[in-house]
Amino acid sequence: MVDNRYATALVIGSVLSLLATVYLSVAVGTPHWYQYSCPPVKRGDSNVSELIKEFIHGEFDEKTSRETMFRLNGTLGLWWRCIWVPTLPSESHWFKEPNPKMETQCVSFTLPQQFSLKYKYFGNHSIEEDLLRTYLWRCQFLLPLVSLALVFLGVLVGVCACLCRSFTPTLGVGVLHLLAGLCTLGTVCCFLAGVDLLRQYSPPPEGVEGSLGWSLYLALISFPLQMMAAALFLWAARSHRQNYTRMTAYRVA
Repeated sequence: MVDNRYATALVIGSVLSLLATVYLSVAVGTPHWYQYSCPPVKRGDSNVSELIKEFIHGEFDEKTSRETMFRLNGTLGLWWRCIWVPTLPSESHWFKEPNPKMETQCVSFTLPQQFSLKYKYFGNHSIEEDLLRTYLWRCQFLLPLVSLALVFLGVLVGVCACLCRSFTPTLGVGVLHLLAGLCTLGTVCCFLAGVDLLRQYSPPPEGVEGSLGWSLYLALISFPLQMMAAALFLWAARSHRQNYTRMTAYRVA
């Protein structure tokens, strides 16, 4: 028999866990972790069309891709990089129109690109491997997947606990959510640290401003939700165990 307090804690914890999972999943799948705002493209600048074509169809090069995002209001995510392009990119003279219709064009990072080496940029030709930023990028890619996997494992443990009519596995569910919350926090920290290092080695040109996007804030919100869910699960498991121990001792006496 489960006390109403513990049942309420489990329900609230489950709702918080569900919200955190939805927020984190949306954050991982959207490209608005970091965004650039730049002045309008000058009319008659034909080089922009070449940059768009290279960005979408060319081989990935971090420096070139970053320069394109500087000029075309780009956004960066864990899996995507996007730029602001005309609705009909086939028109070679779109930049001469006074108010062309624009849309977001995104390109996903492939798995080899996620694990590729990162570099420090000094001028146009001098580069150096940046192991710190390389591992930060890999961590920001892997940690949210680990976080979601831990929550899914916690759900399986919770279902098994319900089928077995046992309250003991709830402690494991709380620990899994605690680890998932730490992975989520690690994702945000790794991303912010990587962006800050990149700004040091390759600062944006004058007039271009960078800001945090709403996808990052969703991931940031999911962290306290996961921690509150973990706290509720751990409290319910510990309190129920203490109560059960006292009741057993009372019956023996």
